[in-house]
Amino acid sequence: MKKLNSFYPHVLAVIGFVLVSLIYFYPVLQRKQIFQSDIALYTGMAKEQNDFRAATHIEPYWTNAAFGGMPTYQLGAKYPHDYIGALDDVLRFLPRPADYLFLYFLGFYGLLLVLKIDPLKAFFGAIAFGFSTYLIIILGVGHNAKAHAIAYMPLVIAGFLLVFQKKYVWGGLLTLFATALEINANHFQMTYYLLIFLLVLVGYFTFQFIKEKDFKGLGRAFGVLAIAGVFAIGANATNLLATTEYTKFSTRGKSELTFNADGSKVTENSALSRDYITEYSYGIAESFNLVAPRLFGGSNNETLGTDSSMYQFMISQGVPAVQAQDYVKGMPTYWGDQPIVAAPAYIGAVVFFLAFLALFIDNRKIKYVFFGGAMFALVLSWGKNFPAVTNFFIDYIPLYDKFRAVSSIQVILELCFPVLAVMGLQSFFQLDQDQQKKGLLQTTIFGVGVMVILFFAKGMFNFSGSGDEYFLKSYGPGFVDALKADRKTMYSADLLRSTFFILLVAGALWLFVKNKLAQQTTIIVIGLVMIFDLFLVDKKYVSEKDFVSKREVEVPFQATPVDLQILKDTSNYRVFEINGNLSSARASFFHKSIGGYHAAKPRRMQQLFDYQIAKNNLETLNFLNVKYLIQTDKDGKEFPIANPEANGNAWFVIQLKLVHSADEEMKALDQFDSKNVAVVNAKEFEIKKTAFAKDSSATITLDSYQPNDLKYTSVNTNEGLAVFSEMYYKNGWNAYIDGKKVEYIQADYVLRALPIPAGKHTVEFKFEPQVVQTGSTITLVSSIGILLLLMGGIYLERKKSTEIQHNVK
Repeated sequence: MKKLNSFYPHVLAVIGFVLVSLIYFYPVLQRKQIFQSDIALYTGMAKEQNDFRAATHIEPYWTNAAFGGMPTYQLGAKYPHDYIGALDDVLRFLPRPADYLFLYFLGFYGLLLVLKIDPLKAFFGAIAFGFSTYLIIILGVGHNAKAHAIAYMPLVIAGFLLVFQKKYVWGGLLTLFATALEINANHFQMTYYLLIFLLVLVGYFTFQFIKEKDFKGLGRAFGVLAIAGVFAIGANATNLLATTEYTKFSTRGKSELTFNADGSKVTENSALSRDYITEYSYGIAESFNLVAPRLFGGSNNETLGTDSSMYQFMISQGVPAVQAQDYVKGMPTYWGDQPIVAAPAYIGAVVFFLAFLALFIDNRKIKYVFFGGAMFALVLSWGKNFPAVTNFFIDYIPLYDKFRAVSSIQVILELCFPVLAVMGLQSFFQLDQDQQKKGLLQTTIFGVGVMVILFFAKGMFNFSGSGDEYFLKSYGPGFVDALKADRKTMYSADLLRSTFFILLVAGALWLFVKNKLAQQTTIIVIGLVMIFDLFLVDKKYVSEKDFVSKREVEVPFQATPVDLQILKDTSNYRVFEINGNLSSARASFFHKSIGGYHAAKPRRMQQLFDYQIAKNNLETLNFLNVKYLIQTDKDGKEFPIANPEANGNAWFVIQLKLVHSADEEMKALDQFDSKNVAVVNAKEFEIKKTAFAKDSSATITLDSYQPNDLKYTSVNTNEGLAVFSEMYYKNGWNAYIDGKKVEYIQADYVLRALPIPAGKHTVEFKFEPQVVQTGSTITLVSSIGILLLLMGGIYLERKKSTEIQHNVK
């Protein structure tokens, strides 16, 4: 009975998390779904593979609907024996996005329990973490994988803490499952940032063990963590191996080219350019957004009211009041250092206050790990604004140059500060009255002092944004002046707002010290204020207005008359949506497109666009079999352009033009006849013949199409070299002539080419990725191992518990 009673608060907490998640995203109860822009783009990219899977119950692992063709490893591919994914599905039982919010709460609650926080404080702390504005806004825009990975971070940290607390069995099992779920979330940038924090954590405990000369305990801890890590990685082997393989093919891999599209020499050795990595760099002063949300204007699409300067400006210009009200609902008030911001990364004034309370009064040295991790993440988030540290990491820290948007490392800070906040709240009630008074006074002076300093620093800023020059030219100085006035108003108003919440919490704690409030009442009041503070900000950026019908989410794009006209052509071809450049996933929803939207798009396809297509080299569109282009006229109306010169699905050439480097290969495409000449890098492939006879009767036709299986019939009186308008990807695509596997080569920088004997032959390309077979075997073995470890761990703990009970008797 006693054991059941100990579980009772945790059951209530979980039920509370479910209710809060559903209440915040209450439209899901009406069977509505949140419209997430990034997920809409993913839906466009993944439609071909999803349709194929639904029709055949086979996973294609390849799609031709985006970028001319690419693996689906980072497009939601489903792998055999993904039992960790099945476990994740069980945990995410709520409708999306309430499921991710619930995971935020649950994972953080587990971490706080490991830190010996009592359930009530842990409950409020978990909700404060989940309502951190950045964590809510990524759900609004559709960064689901990022949210997914962040949600499991606290549990991984909790597992590490248990192991270093010498609770090897439960700590090891929690670390194993949490790490496996973290990796399975498939957002390696977030996992990489977590690893950075874990290194800080491990360094701290290693120092403590060495200081106590407990080398045996340290060895055991490392051994348990190593075993957990190996099995967690093994359980995700298929995805990890496939992603590693694809990375070299994507824009995250290093380019073979030594010159840029403008002809200048490549001067950087990183996988991504330094400018691209640091494009989203957090401003140093902008960091105070963490404690006062709209110091730097909030977002690029801020809602203003009728009391705003912009509204008054619009009225003064003769704009009708109703139109002016609508107009000021989406104003670019953000004036920080980043190009685009959907919402400020606000952690909460109350969380900030309580975190520093912990630094003043909590005696546990672990607080310095969380504070140090938070500050380290903050410095790294400054990116190009703090180049000394950023450049060092890009140049010397493995894998750091694989990720962009350095400001997103602030998720570590957004995890650490709520931990400190709850530690501070817990410690406060364990002190005597004099210590409480001293700590409360120090923290209040510090918190309010920061707000006062920021208020007087207002005159140091000019409140000008990077886009103001455009607004000045387009709308005149009056518009910009009104914008600046509203920015100044936001700055002052939000400082006063945060000061109010700090004083409110300080007042509640003071009433407790003076015996005016009971401890539990004080905790509830502070918890509600902490949540209310964040809730009000969150609702400005993600609310019920973002929810639509289920069909609008499942079918985010509507076919235009142009799409319908093109779709009348039932042959196999590609489409290029010109206005979208190479970054539109809309066309992929209806056609096989050479564009798409992905953070790790195929590198050579991107280069072909930058170096050739963008320079109007129509020959590249011909050999990509772009039969239709979608263009927009001056009035914004779409119209199709047919390309009668498209090469088709495959063709015979009469000559190979041999080059000896990627540079030469790219330059050879500047001017060449793709229907008769193929460009091949002789340094990469053994070429026995460079000239071929071709008569008018030679044909090679596509007989059947599936994204992972292409069948052709070749008819040629001579031995010939056929070029296929399909992306070259050596790790998976196999070529067969009359059922016999043969070698093929890369041609024209991105395509496949195959020597075919004279006569009539059946040619087939099958996508048969060995990496999936190898990874699935490793995953199955690892999953069996995890099951055995779980059973063994439960047995050992039950045995230990029985022995303790026997000794007590």
